[in-house]
Amino acid sequence: MTISDTWHRLPRPVRIVLARLPLLVPQMLGVIFVTFILVRLLPGDPVLLMLGNMATEESIATLREQLGLDGSIWSQFLVYFQNLIQGDLGVSMFTSNPVIKDLLERAPATLELITYAMILTLLIAVPTAIYATVRPKSIVDRASRVYGLAAGSLPDFWVALLLIFIFFTTFGIAVAPFGRIDPMLSAPEFVTGFYTLDALLAGDLQAFLSAGSRLLLPVITLAIVNSGALMKMTSSAFGEIWHSDFIQHQRASGVPERKIIRAALRNSLPPLITLTGFLFGFLLGAAVLVETIFSWGGLGQYAVMAVINSDYPALQGFVLVAAAFILIVYLIVDVLYEIVDPRIEV
Repeated sequence: MTISDTWHRLPRPVRIVLARLPLLVPQMLGVIFVTFILVRLLPGDPVLLMLGNMATEESIATLREQLGLDGSIWSQFLVYFQNLIQGDLGVSMFTSNPVIKDLLERAPATLELITYAMILTLLIAVPTAIYATVRPKSIVDRASRVYGLAAGSLPDFWVALLLIFIFFTTFGIAVAPFGRIDPMLSAPEFVTGFYTLDALLAGDLQAFLSAGSRLLLPVITLAIVNSGALMKMTSSAFGEIWHSDFIQHQRASGVPERKIIRAALRNSLPPLITLTGFLFGFLLGAAVLVETIFSWGGLGQYAVMAVINSDYPALQGFVLVAAAFILIVYLIVDVLYEIVDPRIEV
């Protein structure tokens, strides 16, 4: 049996993953190098921030040596890369914890937030776009066009502050925008890192309700800001299929409209999967300000504090994790894209 025969015997998703994996290595190496250089160009000296303006030259030199900032930028990169290969992302200059520990503790908070935000975005954008296309000139169609134009210009921090003002400050129907769970309650035992799921698995209804109520405003914020782009893309992709010849033929043949809509949606999946994957990766960066406003304690808030404090290891670790997350999402998108479109040869 030849290598080619063995390759084609593998399941299609496995072939897709194996074909894409070699591309991830040079991409990650590029991210590591560029991130290291750009972080060093940030204004602010972490040593002076840690010691204060009254620090002596001797204490500054000593701390620089301890932090490994006394060598040339190339020697610093070499040391950083060697440590990275061994799984060491360094120690945060301000939390004094290993960066990998900080990231692992905060990642579930961000993933829970953006996952629910992505689900809500899909539930808003896709059905609305389909209905607007199937029922042109309806109220939904007109409203979706206005919303699609406006949503892209709405800053997420402004939407977050507006929702807090309306639902917490004015009407008092939302919980305080501080953290993931009521400070008087204990976090559920770690299983997935998602407080809502872990609380359900533990049978702790009170913790589930508390975690769910604190997710509402940040999730709605991200969904409001990002649904417009997905709605417009869905309208474009679905509309092109909806007005195609084979759909017209189905309609003329008396096929029920519900089946026609399903067929049009199925043929619209490739571009929708691509945009959904892109948007899911984008949400990781979009959540930075939202997490800060809601004191969420996730990766976004960690990144903001790292920038403010010129915490090189923490910021490098965040960018590295974000890049790895986005590349994995794009890999999954490639797999799904080529599964729904069997014309692509692997």
